[in-house]
Amino acid sequence: MLGAIALKHIDWGDGSGELGVCGSIGLMSDPRTAPYGSVRLADVDTLAEVDPGNPDINDCAFHLVRRHFDVQAFGVNAATGNAGDEMIEEHHEADDEENQTNGHEELFAVMTGHAVFTVDGEEIDAPAGTIVFVRDPALLRHARAIADRTAIFMVGGPAGIPYTVSRWEVALP
Repeated sequence: MLGAIALKHIDWGDGSGELGVCGSIGLMSDPRTAPYGSVRLADVDTLAEVDPGNPDINDCAFHLVRRHFDVQAFGVNAATGNAGDEMIEEHHEADDEENQTNGHEELFAVMTGHAVFTVDGEEIDAPAGTIVFVRDPALLRHARAIADRTAIFMVGGPAGIPYTVSRWEVALP
């Protein structure tokens, strides 16, 4: 089979939705082993789907992008939600067993919508197209959507040492 197109109803969580093309399935359809791949964010499993009882589940859909592709070089995930949704829970990334973090720097890109970040107590207005970088893993960071259909893409990893999958993700079923 050379390829197929899948349609999926995309639910934005506010009762609205749309029918969209959710990618194609090619010869190498396993994204964890293929030499390259693509996927619509709506097709990436969320934390709530993988681990429904996880205490870190918040208002938004937290998409497990790193897990989907089995990325080994850096951490990468995304969050989608609507106005008022907590998109990124307040947390730090210091190397901390109890917090299940590994000392990562983080970069957040607001792809659609509009969010407000709080980093080390300072608010950052972040409309679509804004990139927020947090170099110091010990700083608290948080983000809330202030517009419907907000999507935030996030990338993280430790500076100067090889990446390992975060403790919180290793603990997932």
